Amino acid sequence: MIDDAFSGVQGQLGTTAACRLTGRSRATHYRHIHPKPKPNLPPRPTPASALSPAERADILELLNRPEYVDLPPAQIWARELDAGNYWCSERTMYRILSAAGQNGERRRQATHPPKAIPELVATGPSEVFTWDITRLPGPAKGIWFHAYVIIDIFSRYIVGHTVELAETAERAEELIRETIEHNGIVPHTVHADRGTSMTSKKVSQLLIDLGVTRSHSRPRVSNDNPFSESQFRTTKYAPDYPERFGSLAHAREWMEAFIGYYNHEHRHSGIGLHTPASVHFGTAQEVRDHRAVALAEAYERHPERFARRPKPPEIPGEVWINDPTKRTQPELQTS
Repeated sequence: MIDDAFSGVQGQLGTTAACRLTGRSRATHYRHIHPKPKPNLPPRPTPASALSPAERADILELLNRPEYVDLPPAQIWARELDAGNYWCSERTMYRILSAAGQNGERRRQATHPPKAIPELVATGPSEVFTWDITRLPGPAKGIWFHAYVIIDIFSRYIVGHTVELAETAERAEELIRETIEHNGIVPHTVHADRGTSMTSKKVSQLLIDLGVTRSHSRPRVSNDNPFSESQFRTTKYAPDYPERFGSLAHAREWMEAFIGYYNHEHRHSGIGLHTPASVHFGTAQEVRDHRAVALAEAYERHPERFARRPKPPEIPGEVWINDPTKRTQPELQTS
């Protein structure tokens, strides 16, 4: 920018005035016009201590031996010295590796095949259950209660829940068994994340005995269990959600009341603004028909108030966890 300004005024004001106006040093200006020629320095002599090309090749071969290929130069230097062999300094080993383009991580890195993306679909109630555990704040800092919640993904109906003092595989197994017995229909899949209770032998063996397919989220991919995560968010954003629960009994009483509201009064946007209970027990279509009649009557009275003939929201015919038709590119796992 200074060069442009200088060039613009130099022809009118002269070099000295242009330098003063733009803040450019006259010495710098003339040095750029007439740079000093670079001196022809003689080549730097090779130090007497320098290794020959053959010696450098031998050291690189040493560093890449099978027993040393994973080790840093410091380890190799020390082991060779213990064996009575001195090749060069530790720093020279690093320079030789750098010249060969091998100055990165030398250790073998563990590689794990990517976890399969869970792709689950439900076309009706009691086909796919998902469950998770969330913490509820107790009466003092550091005290937590643990809410276990099992959801039918098609209807969003909470089919089983409990609040306990701790998270245990034993209580999780009991709750799943009780929930399936009470539901009266064995789901074909039960999905969860990879918590210790979810992957425990007790829970796994129960599902195997019942002939239920086990499904798990990928590590560190929270949206592989979206229905449980969404339900927990709805719970904790409830207007009367306490800052702290005074006791286990208080937490259980509040959760019981909230889940009753959630199942039977809350109109869920993901199921056509019906209640989970209505979809789960098969009354949602009748409710939708009543809504359609009310909307038709409203349209007949005031058609000018509508851009088109109104219809009540559709009830989804299938519900997915990771619908493959909507995934346009591979999902990345978060670290």
